[in-house]
Amino acid sequence: MIAKINGDRALALARDVLDIEADAVRALRDQLDDGFVEAIDFILSCRGRVVVSGIGKSGHVARKVAATLASTGTPAFFVHPAEASHGDLGMVTAEDVFIAMSNSGESDELMAILPIIKRLGSKLIAITGKPGSSLAQLADVHLNSAVAKEACSLNLAPTASTTAALALGDALAVAILDARGFGPDDFARSHPGGALGRRLLTYVRDVMRTGDQVPVVTPAATVRDALFQLTAKRMGMTAIVDDNGRVKGIFTDGDLRRVLERAGDFRDLPISSVMTPGPRTIGPDQLAVEAVELMERHRINQMLVVDDAGKLIGALNMHDLFSKKVI
Repeated sequence: MIAKINGDRALALARDVLDIEADAVRALRDQLDDGFVEAIDFILSCRGRVVVSGIGKSGHVARKVAATLASTGTPAFFVHPAEASHGDLGMVTAEDVFIAMSNSGESDELMAILPIIKRLGSKLIAITGKPGSSLAQLADVHLNSAVAKEACSLNLAPTASTTAALALGDALAVAILDARGFGPDDFARSHPGGALGRRLLTYVRDVMRTGDQVPVVTPAATVRDALFQLTAKRMGMTAIVDDNGRVKGIFTDGDLRRVLERAGDFRDLPISSVMTPGPRTIGPDQLAVEAVELMERHRINQMLVVDDAGKLIGALNMHDLFSKKVI
């Protein structure tokens, strides 16, 4: 039998689900207490790793929480509680912190391994929706992920409860990330692949043009000289530097348009009279995404790269950043 779709009913149900789950996550704010801070302290003090465990839908959430912790600077991994009873518990040591996730707090597979966890001396953090459950009572600290109801129309399928537990795990990971001072460079080391790694690991020095590729004239040059550089190097600008190589200004397509509005022959005008002095610059060791942010904020398409002494060492434009897939 093929079910018929009632579009209006489907949209109404979907909106109800999103409302219920959003309310469940918002309610967690008022459920947070000193236990959350204590859990962070356990993890920050951990000399081993964080082991996250759960079964069923809570197991799926636990895998994600472990992955989020690992990618944000906290060595962590997932252990299936049923497999733990058959040997995988050997991966857990006394120096580890064990996070057990179960909405009911009564999952048999988790409860079966908890005596061993306690005997090892590992710190036990429980995330459950039942503060009075067996798991919550055995834990060194309990984080309450209780929800008023599931988003399932039968109030049976784990929906709002798993969303709440996942959000609580994310809150824990982000708070620990902040406490560790975990920054973009640290994050990049955990995410070297794909677009994210490319954006985080690409520095200005990796994309800038150097040497003869950079259009340059001196303050004594004319507009004619600058036009030659601007045309030949195809960067939409030329840098103006003094005899020591320090940047004095920039002459861009925009400056050229303003010069063209003048009457008379402009070709022999000194470039110093029409350049933009004190242009935006960036260092070679800054992230390429920082260059993008500066260029977008100041609505410019080119940027000069200078060393600590203000000497020109390179240049880049938006096309370079596009070609390197930084944008």
